[in-house]
Amino acid sequence: MTRVLLVDDDPFARSLLATILTRQGIDVVGQVSDGDEVAEAVDLHHPDVVLMDLVMRRVGGIEAISALQRRANPPRIVALTSFAQDEAVHDALRAGAVGFLVKDENPEKIADAVRDAAAGHGALDGAAARIVVDRIVADGRDTRRADAVRRLAALTDRERDVAAWAGELTNDQIAARVHLSASTVKQHLSSALAKLGLNTRAELAVLVDRAGLTAQR
Repeated sequence: MTRVLLVDDDPFARSLLATILTRQGIDVVGQVSDGDEVAEAVDLHHPDVVLMDLVMRRVGGIEAISALQRRANPPRIVALTSFAQDEAVHDALRAGAVGFLVKDENPEKIADAVRDAAAGHGALDGAAARIVVDRIVADGRDTRRADAVRRLAALTDRERDVAAWAGELTNDQIAARVHLSASTVKQHLSSALAKLGLNTRAELAVLVDRAGLTAQR
């Protein structure tokens, strides 16, 4: 049977969680009301999982999670709070929590999350999962943009001026915009493609867009 320690400064919340988990066949081995009581309770009860509230009066959940992670064999920790916020989710996971739940999740999901954590798996409710996925996607976009900016830095100023219009205008139209001949524009485009290892102006346009390079209008 999975052994759980509850950490929450709200006695009503602790009582409700204990009832929910016990009815779901989970052994609630201990309850404490603040983060500074966690270490002693873990030594006393040896839980498989700590269900940790993040906002408490003396020592918050993030600090308590970090302290547990410095131990030799820490229990698995699932962060618990009233609602999922971007920074709360990421702070908890960075500190060492394997999961994140909101308190109003249905009893079966809370119990399943605790069992999943005990089994070595992650445990994220729907809102927290979306936050994590959104951050991963955003980080990926940032990485791609930084790479595109780095690559375009290899071009001369004139090549970048011309490249910025590659996806919108013909060579003649670009020439009129940047006050060059069409043949010179073509040369700059060919040079930019060669430097960047690209084959078509469509690929160049995608790279320009990804880098956020804006044409001078």
